[in-house]
Amino acid sequence: MGRKIHPIGFRLKINRDWSARWFAEGDRYRNLLQEDFRIRQFVEKEAERAGIASVEIERYPNQVQVTLFTAKPGIVIGRKGESVKKLRQGLERITSKKVKVEVEEIENPDLDAKLVAINVAGQLERRIGHSRAMKRAIGQAMRQGAQGIKIQVSGRLAGAEMARREWQMEGRVPRNTLRSYIDYGTAEALTTFGRIGVKVWIYKGDVLKNDTSKSKNEPTDVYVS
Repeated sequence: MGRKIHPIGFRLKINRDWSARWFAEGDRYRNLLQEDFRIRQFVEKEAERAGIASVEIERYPNQVQVTLFTAKPGIVIGRKGESVKKLRQGLERITSKKVKVEVEEIENPDLDAKLVAINVAGQLERRIGHSRAMKRAIGQAMRQGAQGIKIQVSGRLAGAEMARREWQMEGRVPRNTLRSYIDYGTAEALTTFGRIGVKVWIYKGDVLKNDTSKSKNEPTDVYVS
């Protein structure tokens, strides 16, 4: 089952929490869900170079709180807060409500699956060999303390006529174990031969305590090897 379902959705309320926290019914649910999509697309477009790993959205009666987890908070905030002010104004136009933007720094970007996938995709776009890019990312993650990592790329690798899929793994990645804390991220590389998809699984240990954390990268749970 771990192969057929999203690794984060598979573990919701076990050791992961939702990235959007609000409640609605009927047509309002549909409208707010579409609004969440627009918020994330806007953030990724405006802060493309900032290394945005995830966007968490919380809704209140007259306010929307957007939390950005990024490896480069300085780029998101900008000089004297100009960039984050522009970002907040754009989000207020989308939501028609007051928006509070919070920026959280990711201390170990090599242990964040989304950022690792973006890094590998960027190397593929610069025409670095896929095997070399995967091997380098795996080595960096394992040196930072990951207990296991798997990277998979698929598409017209090295300009081949037929698309194929290749993967590399080091350590353990128990995708079927619910208590295992596995971070998962995807990215796409737009090359001259077409798009190449990148998937990353990072295993950070087992969670013994049934308690979710607000932070995506640093949960408060207890890990064991």
